[in-house]
Amino acid sequence: MKKVELIENYLEELFRDPKCELNYSSDYELLINIMLSAQTTDKRVNEVTSVLYNKYPSLYDLKEADINDLKNILRPLGNFNKKAEYVKEISTIICDKYNGVVPRTRSKLEILPGVGRKTVNVYFSELNIEPQIAVDTHVERVSKRLNLAKKDDNVLEVEKHLRRVFKKENWNKRHLQLVLFGRYHCKAIKPECDNCKLKDICKYYK
Repeated sequence: MKKVELIENYLEELFRDPKCELNYSSDYELLINIMLSAQTTDKRVNEVTSVLYNKYPSLYDLKEADINDLKNILRPLGNFNKKAEYVKEISTIICDKYNGVVPRTRSKLEILPGVGRKTVNVYFSELNIEPQIAVDTHVERVSKRLNLAKKDDNVLEVEKHLRRVFKKENWNKRHLQLVLFGRYHCKAIKPECDNCKLKDICKYYK
């Protein structure tokens, strides 16, 4: 069996119906939550945003929010001062420039503060706007351990390798599966190698 087929079969076995673990009830909440998730966990983002959106239930409320109050709510997250500014700026731009409707083109999204390629890839993938593979720390780690990318590749190079390896119609699903595999199995510290069916092709295990 080919290496890629082996990986896909195991990911399917572990996560047949993978789901994004960020809670959201609108497209702007998803966008903001992905931005907030940098350097922290989805679980912590969910705890913080349940407070945030309860107090500021619309984009216009977020736009008008007191910056110090936003900082206080986001304090449990890493880099909370900058992230609070991003929340306010993103809300203001979407309200003022796009009439409260989140744009659906990469060029318009990537100029929003705190929104980069990975954020847009996750956003497009989750909302099925277009197939994408986003490379976060989990995806990067797993890809390099399983020889899907080279050790010194940057995140864009890793993404390009994965886009070549996996069929385009499966990108959204594979992205989520790789995230969850890295989060719960192929962890940075104490990965669960002994039970892993991919250990024979894993650089880390060898």
